[in-house]
Amino acid sequence: MKKVAQTPFNKICEMNDIPHNAGVCALVDGKQIALFRIGDENELYAISNYDPFSKANVISRGIVGTMGEIPKVASPIYKQQFNLTNGQCIDNPKVSIPTYPIREQGGVVYVSAIENC
Repeated sequence: MKKVAQTPFNKICEMNDIPHNAGVCALVDGKQIALFRIGDENELYAISNYDPFSKANVISRGIVGTMGEIPKVASPIYKQQFNLTNGQCIDNPKVSIPTYPIREQGGVVYVSAIENC
């Protein structure tokens, strides 16, 4: 039987510490990760805070929205848009940034610094 490694989650903050339809940044195991709480269903997303176009850690300060059904964030510097579910740049599909596992349990947000595959 193959043993499956579990993803280590870090307690980050209370759910209410993340404003609706906005982002915050958390330092998780040495990585800056942007956390977003989107919509009425309080969907949570965790994506790298590093903007590869401006080379600055600013994604958490971006403008959130949707493109059709796709939740996205636009970098506050040059406005490139990133899909929050997979990190793909909507404006330049050759570029993507890492996303991370995130979950809520009992009103507390947990994030793993191990990138999603």
